Amino acid sequence: MNKVLLALSGGVDSSVSAELLKHMGYEVAGVVMMMSDAHVKTLQAARDSARALGIKLYELDLRREFKAEIIDYFAEEYLSGRTPSPCVRCNPRIKFKYLLKTALENGYHHIATGHYAQIVCENGIYKLKCAKSAARDQSYMLAGLGQEVLSRLILPLADIEKDEVRAIAERLGLPCRNAPDSQENCFIPDNNYALYIEENYRSAPEGDFISPEGEICGRHKGIIHYTIGQRKGLGIALGRPAFVSEINAERNEIRLSYEKAVTDEVILSGISETFKGAIQNGGRYSCKLRSVGRLIGCCASILDDDSILLKLDSPEPKVSAGQAGVIYESDTVLGMGTIQ
Repeated sequence: MNKVLLALSGGVDSSVSAELLKHMGYEVAGVVMMMSDAHVKTLQAARDSARALGIKLYELDLRREFKAEIIDYFAEEYLSGRTPSPCVRCNPRIKFKYLLKTALENGYHHIATGHYAQIVCENGIYKLKCAKSAARDQSYMLAGLGQEVLSRLILPLADIEKDEVRAIAERLGLPCRNAPDSQENCFIPDNNYALYIEENYRSAPEGDFISPEGEICGRHKGIIHYTIGQRKGLGIALGRPAFVSEINAERNEIRLSYEKAVTDEVILSGISETFKGAIQNGGRYSCKLRSVGRLIGCCASILDDDSILLKLDSPEPKVSAGQAGVIYESDTVLGMGTIQ
């Protein structure tokens, strides 16, 4: 019997995935990862789910690794005036790395998660594709995974809608059937990231707001409290709505505009391709610049430093530096990089 190790969080998606895998004929075990002290509830929920599912559960304490690779990076990016993508970074560097390591060490040929995306093999190359449900698609979050992981990964929810998943959990009486969807930031449950950084790292100094006319128009409370496109919570009055259009960490300034800043060009650095040669110079593609964003038509140019310039088909709202940009061909992920 084929054996598969499933990342089990105790949520409805991973728990239903376990049942679907068993129905497909796999021998299933789970693994729960303790990423931070905020994951105590996740650990207990996974234990409850494993007990209800009747499967073995491996427990990994990855708090040290997660802090070094994800939390420290997260804090330093904000303190540098950038907006990080911790989940996109975590998947290849922590979650799938240790999921695969644990599987291979314990005789499991396959790994699985409850993500909504598809994997297909074409001419010996494993490709990551969008899920059937556009509303639930998580291919953006998995775009950093390479062939070693994709070749062993099973995603049971690829063709299923969320309502169906909930219905299966209800029918089986799983303890997670009424659990809310997981939050994007798993290690800061209240999502007050600025307070978290101030309490665990350091404060960002106050600085100047610069008006659309180029004049100092007020004081900001530290760059970690703001992001590109923000309108609410600025604490200044210019007689009309204003948006954050630029965060300059070197000058400790936040520039404002009366309209949301837009751009028709994006530069991605640190490119990782899903398979070798996926992205071609001058190729016509689509891209996602936000996890919940739409696919945007673009043309890719490979620059001398191996970063990629994306010329967008039309101007789009400006995205904060530090976010992930993912390149697609139709519904297939070709690779990703970090927005500069």
